[in-house]
Amino acid sequence: MTSRLHPDIEKAYSVLDTGTPVSLELARALGRIPDSEVLDLVSLANKVKNRYAADNGAVHACSIINAKSGHCSENCSFCAQSNHNSATIDVYGLVDDEKLLQSAREAYSNGVRHFGIVTSGYGYMKTTPEFTRLLGMIDLLHSQLPEMQVCADLGMIGDEQATALAERGIVHYNMNLQVNPERYGELIADTHTVDERIETIKRLRAKGISVCSGGIIGTGESMDDRISLIFKLSELDVDVIPLNVLVPIKGTRLEDNAPVPVPEIAKTFAICRLVNPDRIIKFAAGRETLMKDFQGLLMLAGANGFLTGGYLTTRGRDTESDNVLARQVALFA
Repeated sequence: MTSRLHPDIEKAYSVLDTGTPVSLELARALGRIPDSEVLDLVSLANKVKNRYAADNGAVHACSIINAKSGHCSENCSFCAQSNHNSATIDVYGLVDDEKLLQSAREAYSNGVRHFGIVTSGYGYMKTTPEFTRLLGMIDLLHSQLPEMQVCADLGMIGDEQATALAERGIVHYNMNLQVNPERYGELIADTHTVDERIETIKRLRAKGISVCSGGIIGTGESMDDRISLIFKLSELDVDVIPLNVLVPIKGTRLEDNAPVPVPEIAKTFAICRLVNPDRIIKFAAGRETLMKDFQGLLMLAGANGFLTGGYLTTRGRDTESDNVLARQVALFA
């Protein structure tokens, strides 16, 4: 009997049998399949996730605190916190310990066990008084909420700073590449280079810190660009891959970007799973604001995690609703 599957999807079923990622050539072919075939690709990605990345059907959930907002010197095209953009946001320095604990305790009470401290700015290549305060915040979370897995996103960091974070048991450090590295300067920023981000990732991994690194769909990149990003993340051997769908913010350079069609986003998620069979793929920004009725579809397109409770400068969905979504997604495992 002739297969009813698209021939490229049929080839990709080898991942399900062997756990070996698809090749770059096949991934690019999958990126070109017709929209009418996307549900078959989604089904395969979900099967691969269930076989190689399932943790008893559990969804990896994490929350973050915007611990320092605005006044960022970098010119990232999508970011409301950049001084180069004119978005209207709350601007403040590093939050106090009570604010940090309140946010972490709220996440913990809602069942979230991964909590990230995020700060605006280039990063910490030296141990400044502010970086020392951040280390103290990590210690505080460990002492007050010992079961909470503490994560961080503090920008670029130096070797000494990476050592200090490793000594404090940071579980995941976020450093997104955002887009195809070859187009980073064009699509994202030119006040720093993507190589600086890659060096930070390598520095963290050398200290034994797991890395959370992904990108944004909707910056003006092509499907081939997304696939190049996915393969670079695989090459860097990152542990968690957050995929964001651009939320255009007024006052940023990308405020007028048109939304990417849902089938194309689903293809991106599915291909990411077929290239990274055993990793955590996390659906981050854009779930409830842009995907709306389709966020469940994308959670079945290979994703096994999400960011819950809000983002940095855009709203998120309440954790209780996300807990319901996680239970419903688990029924497909």
